[in-house]
Amino acid sequence: MPFYVAPEQVMKDRAEYAQKGIARGRSLVAAVYDGGVLIVAENPSRSLHKISEIYDRIAFAGVGKYNEYDQLRVAGVRHADTKGFTYSREDVDARSLANLYAQFLGNVFTHEMKPLEVEILVAELGADGRPDQLYHIAYEGTITDEERFAVLGGDAETINERVAAAYEDGWELAGALRAAVGALAGAERTLGPSDLEAAVLARQNGRRTFRRLGDAELADLLGTEAAAS
Repeated sequence: MPFYVAPEQVMKDRAEYAQKGIARGRSLVAAVYDGGVLIVAENPSRSLHKISEIYDRIAFAGVGKYNEYDQLRVAGVRHADTKGFTYSREDVDARSLANLYAQFLGNVFTHEMKPLEVEILVAELGADGRPDQLYHIAYEGTITDEERFAVLGGDAETINERVAAAYEDGWELAGALRAAVGALAGAERTLGPSDLEAAVLARQNGRRTFRRLGDAELADLLGTEAAAS
């Protein structure tokens, strides 16, 4: 006969396991600025992306175990493409996609032996006067609708405090980027373009609003901070 373990202890052990895995990864910051949504991650790799496009006005970002959140990204792209083809492109939205991710992560956390060691973000650029959307989905399926910015992974609490202290309503892309990078780096480090992965959902980009920021553009936006690194 197997030993009895209280359900509360099982859930606690799973939560601690997932939290430790996520904390080992590098953090990510998403923030609303005057022209759209900025997403910045500490990621020196140029082939393994934390930030990706899901659909016309929707972006995906993940922290934690790469192979697990990349599977979620692929599933999101397929779901969005199928829904857009079956109905219309306007029917694809971040809220329904976030709900699907939350249901899947919640089911895995509750019923599987090992939870997924991931936190994910689904961001949507607002259209026709609607606000931009940031949905933060945790490893156990909890959805948080963030209004101004979101921080995922690593030392999220400390980084969240830094972003909150620097946040300005209606700031431009350069200001948002410098604040996000400063929050990720902290006082003891300096992060340059080669250490970062960044992308925007920008209103002036046309139908497909997602655009990656290359090293040259990051250096220009960061200014002297990039030169110092």
